[in-house]
Amino acid sequence: MLVCIIPLLTACDQATLQKALETATDLLDTPLTQEQIGNGLKEALEVGVSKGSDLLSQKDGYYKSAYKILLPPEAQKITAKLQNIPGFSKVEDVILEKINRGAEDAAKQAKPIFVDAIKAMSFRDATQILMGDKNAATSYLHTNTNTKLQAAFNPVIVESLDKFEARKYWSDAVNAYNKIPFVQKANPNLEEYVTNQALTGLFSMVEKKELDIRENVTARTSDLLKKVFAKQDGQ
Repeated sequence: MLVCIIPLLTACDQATLQKALETATDLLDTPLTQEQIGNGLKEALEVGVSKGSDLLSQKDGYYKSAYKILLPPEAQKITAKLQNIPGFSKVEDVILEKINRGAEDAAKQAKPIFVDAIKAMSFRDATQILMGDKNAATSYLHTNTNTKLQAAFNPVIVESLDKFEARKYWSDAVNAYNKIPFVQKANPNLEEYVTNQALTGLFSMVEKKELDIRENVTARTSDLLKKVFAKQDGQ
């Protein structure tokens, strides 16, 4: 509001300007209700989830970023053994691209799942979260929704992996590996691992956006966000 006043300084008399400044101060000093704090935190998380999922759902959002999903160590043993097997010489490169493409596809589809979870968040801990650590809202969301989100997100991941034939390709690769003499048989199931890694990336992105809103005033894109996080600034 103060920013809006500045361009009008030359057109205002002293009394009008003083009244406008007092109004702005009153707005900042008005005690926030727990509902306002809760709604502000939910809005911040929705902004984080929306921007985070939008970024990660772009092509290479996972695959060529800091959030790239790598194969687990046991899977890397499989790809190393298959380098000399016809049809699987580049199995690691192929499966890495497929699982990351699946995660990118799932990130877009999963946005409503996260938004629903945010809307269901209780106002009870809102003030504590606001005045807590810089990642307190993301941590709260993770602690209270991660199990439910995993259950909801897993079928989305499976659908996305199948869209890119990642599960079939990996199953064929593991079956070829299991035919190699004297190796310990491997399980071709990848979806649980990819689900965990995709959610880790998305929560990390949400945390990054929360930190931006907490520390960067220009990232507070609504009056409610500005008012709620001004309380944090003044603690």
